Amino acid sequence: MATQDSTVPAGPSLADRVRFVRQSLSHRLPNAGEGVVGYLFLVPAFLLFGVFLAFPILYTFYLSFFRFEGVSNETILWIDTGFFSYRLTRIADLEFVGLSNYTAMFADTLFHQALFNTTFILVVQVPLMVLFALLFAVALNASFVKFRGVFRTVLALPVSANLVAYSTVFLLMMQDAGLVNYVLTSLGLPSIPWLTSSFWSRMTIVGAVTWRWTGYNMIILLAGLQNVPQQLYEAAEIDGAGRWEKFRYVTVPQLRPVLLFVFVTSTIGTFKLFSEPVIINGGGAPLDSTITIVQYIYQTAFIDFRLGYASALTYVLIAVVSVLSAVQLRVGGESDA
Repeated sequence: MATQDSTVPAGPSLADRVRFVRQSLSHRLPNAGEGVVGYLFLVPAFLLFGVFLAFPILYTFYLSFFRFEGVSNETILWIDTGFFSYRLTRIADLEFVGLSNYTAMFADTLFHQALFNTTFILVVQVPLMVLFALLFAVALNASFVKFRGVFRTVLALPVSANLVAYSTVFLLMMQDAGLVNYVLTSLGLPSIPWLTSSFWSRMTIVGAVTWRWTGYNMIILLAGLQNVPQQLYEAAEIDGAGRWEKFRYVTVPQLRPVLLFVFVTSTIGTFKLFSEPVIINGGGAPLDSTITIVQYIYQTAFIDFRLGYASALTYVLIAVVSVLSAVQLRVGGESDA
């Protein structure tokens, strides 16, 4: 007697059901294809971008033309359905002041000092850091150097240091009775007022930032060096070029795009300095000699609660960084032809 197969065929899996729904949706949408469906899947990302990035950027620009008068209780929209109610209020009480926040910067001496301090750190620290990074990269790219992996790791480790932690370590090292002055006096050299002198307190920040970011930029330059064709060095040797000539006429021109990237990103990073000057200033350094633009914006916005003026400062900072970056890209991006 024949037996009946009692096996029940399995239903569609979850992945199959999702695929069926997606295909059905794509057929129902007018002129729909994979492109439209793809944009639908991107909607959550666009919403997050609009709420957390686009809106703050636009609202900051809007706020720069107003004076902040405190948190508002004015109701804009009230929804009450009986079982659900929602009250939408204005973000803040604002007084329109036009361009007053921008014109006030011309008479703000602390802003001028913050701009000078940031520019000083930029002019001294960025070329010094790039020079050290380039020298380390060239040295570690040499074929005769042993344990190159160990040296690369050691030089790149500082970038993983916590901002507050390493700034505190530098603060302790630069005290009047700290390690650096102890070494100097042991060698018969005079101690340096790292934290009480305006010039040396800025140099302390320069040293700290250079220590942290040299290894990071060295890795970037080392990657660029490894992409330089060896045939160029061989041709230079045939023409009688020495080490300096090969470095000047082969290495540097071939590294031009990488050097440009390092200079631009380092410039932007310098204008964003915050943790280092805050820690060093808290350790006794004069405020007017170490305050940076970002630190001044923070103080203006979240300590003095002058949100309108802080917003104007933010957009001036963006303008300054944009101009400097554009100049660097224009100068560094020119071809030799």
